[in-house]
Amino acid sequence: MATTLTAALAGAAMLAGLSACGPDASTPSAEGASGAQATSAAKARSLQDIKDSGVLNVAVFSDKAPFGYVDDNGDYAGYDVVFADRLAKDLGVKPRYTAVDPSARVDVLTSNKVDVTLANFTVTPERAEKVDFAKPYMKVSLGVVSPNGAVIRDVKDLAGKMLIVAKGTTAESYFEQNHPEVKLQKYDQYADAYNALLDGRGDAFSTDNTEVLAWAKKNKGYTVGITELGDAQTIAPAVQQGNTQLLDYINNEIVKLGKEQFFLNDYRQTLEPVYGDEVDPSEIVVEGGVVNQA
Repeated sequence: MATTLTAALAGAAMLAGLSACGPDASTPSAEGASGAQATSAAKARSLQDIKDSGVLNVAVFSDKAPFGYVDDNGDYAGYDVVFADRLAKDLGVKPRYTAVDPSARVDVLTSNKVDVTLANFTVTPERAEKVDFAKPYMKVSLGVVSPNGAVIRDVKDLAGKMLIVAKGTTAESYFEQNHPEVKLQKYDQYADAYNALLDGRGDAFSTDNTEVLAWAKKNKGYTVGITELGDAQTIAPAVQQGNTQLLDYINNEIVKLGKEQFFLNDYRQTLEPVYGDEVDPSEIVVEGGVVNQA
């Protein structure tokens, strides 16, 4: 029987980050772009524009396995990518992927470099002021992974130590807002952040608990000592503010896919091979856009 995510995380021991390939959107400014910048956004493509072009432009991660990454064949893969493939297919177009850094997920939308961001994007009030989120398809909270010889089991254990985070993530904002006493070492890309932990440049790394579980299972000598930090949150697709046609399409698609348990099947295809029977998929998967309360 599958144990809870919390129990699984405690004994987890890396899904190696893979470097980006293909189009790259790593250079735009951070998600904290001003309202003035947002109002001067390039106009988003309409649903008909997308259909006429034959392409849905999607921002995904290229180094955050098993959610969004580039596989050994040079193809995009992962939980988010399977969803993006289906969105494009049902729209009658092909997906075209752009690799994005965490801090650029808003800017690629406001600059109209992509139509939708599907890069493990956690819904927050601050982000919702800049983009329009669709219905959720996943649940998440924060976790902290550290070496077995000095496991971080409480935020208090970070006193005098260096915590690695990726720029533009909920981990960065959580610690800045709630624990300003914790020293942060920031990186643009997840792969660089994990390499910093492996090289001993920091004492621990914080990001989504779902991801650190996968990372620790593949990387011997590391433990997720903090399994649930902060409030539980949801992950959802995002479009440029005001792009109602595309937003409505995605929302309707999420509801439709829920009826065929698409996201559970996506989990079994992409995440279950990593987690095995240690995780109950109901703790991660959101089906039909409806979050079931525990």
